[in-house]
Amino acid sequence: MSDTGAGDPGSQATDAPLDMRATDAPPDPRGADAPDLHAADAPPDLRYAAYARERLAGMPPPADAEAFALAYHLLQLAYLLVTDLETRIHRPRGWTLPGFRLMFKLWLLGPTQPVRLAEISAMSRSAVTNAVNTLVRAGLTERRPVPGDARAVVVALTPAGETAVREAFAEQTGREREWFATLGPAEREQLTGLLVRILRARPPLTTEGPGR
Repeated sequence: MSDTGAGDPGSQATDAPLDMRATDAPPDPRGADAPDLHAADAPPDLRYAAYARERLAGMPPPADAEAFALAYHLLQLAYLLVTDLETRIHRPRGWTLPGFRLMFKLWLLGPTQPVRLAEISAMSRSAVTNAVNTLVRAGLTERRPVPGDARAVVVALTPAGETAVREAFAEQTGREREWFATLGPAEREQLTGLLVRILRARPPLTTEGPGR
């Protein structure tokens, strides 16, 4: 599936019939302890996902209900988490979450070349350049020449930037704990391990569209 619908949670419930609690729904393969996503008090985006999964389960290939469900919930969680962190923590400071992530890397790594920041951030060099420019104008980062290489520069936090990232990090950590409070320590570790497995085995990435 190329469109999981995760980008617009407000519209998802209208993509399916009003009653998505079908009595003939197939058993949930996750087992009896799985939450009832058809219940009236379930969030609309999760009721939609359960409905879409069941519809896809009855379709021939290339429909893949399990791949859809996994991608949908990962994208939905990422969308909601990013939106929440930006709204609560970073937008009031005049930043974006990607801008904070760059500052956080500089806090941990120290002065770093832009190309390295792009590699470890999964961002294009131009996106990193634009983000750094914004942070430089805000007085949070600065560019420094590399001794012995007149063409090379590194990006570093200013004292104001280090203070700001420490404060934002403390606030973001508290909010992340709230998001993942439903999981125990072993579950969090297991989920992290599974996500790392997926990222390590990622398919080849390309910036070109299909057929090009």
